[in-house]
Amino acid sequence: MSKRIDIQDLRVAYGEIVAVTGLTMQVEAGEVVALLGANGAGKSSTLKAIIGTVRPSHGTIRLNGHDVTGQPPHTAASHGLALVPEGRRIFNRMTVRENLQVGAVTRPAGEIPGLMAEIFALFPVLKARERQLAGTLSGGEQQMLAIGRALMAKPDFVLFDEPSLGLAPMVVDTVFSAIRRIRSDLGIGGILVEQNVELALDLVQRAYVLASGRVAMSGTSDELRRSPRLQQAYLGTLSPVEDGEPLPNSIKHSG
Repeated sequence: MSKRIDIQDLRVAYGEIVAVTGLTMQVEAGEVVALLGANGAGKSSTLKAIIGTVRPSHGTIRLNGHDVTGQPPHTAASHGLALVPEGRRIFNRMTVRENLQVGAVTRPAGEIPGLMAEIFALFPVLKARERQLAGTLSGGEQQMLAIGRALMAKPDFVLFDEPSLGLAPMVVDTVFSAIRRIRSDLGIGGILVEQNVELALDLVQRAYVLASGRVAMSGTSDELRRSPRLQQAYLGTLSPVEDGEPLPNSIKHSG
């Protein structure tokens, strides 16, 4: 079975407020794809629907061939998906090691030492802090721990929700270098939601741009960098593309 995230015609609403509508996107094995757009464009709602904390009102979400639409988060986790949440959400009163062990709750006990060694190789500072309470770590160290905790599940795909949020530039470089290694060395794919557009486009090969809950444009990183429509998306003046409307630089409409 090929590993893939396949989202078709997704709609997410909170009562009468529609956050996402008509979203179609795919992520292949070992590929990290960016999901871009201004605040309120529907990025986080998309991730919540994929992981299962929000039930979509329409559409399908398939993980590695399994339909997980509207299923609880443990279903997505059992089919190869992990989340690095916005704001990190580590367990402050548990040690670094204990936080990592929580991430491995779905793995056989015999795998845990090897997985732990992989995380410590990726983030050596966590090895030095493994007996330390997670709440006493710096913001950057907590972000590394949140990523490490997700990787302990041995996922095929990881959802990264605003990994640079609140971090110093030097720490951001460390975190994004780690995400590159996760993709290149471990072969793990995923979806990256990130407000720093340049950082995101430097990391990924493809991206989708949301505007008012719809895919307004999509394409390669180079195509999106050259498009004035990307700036419009972040200024809030970009409208979703209507069928048949041409896009500059061969960028294709996907939603």
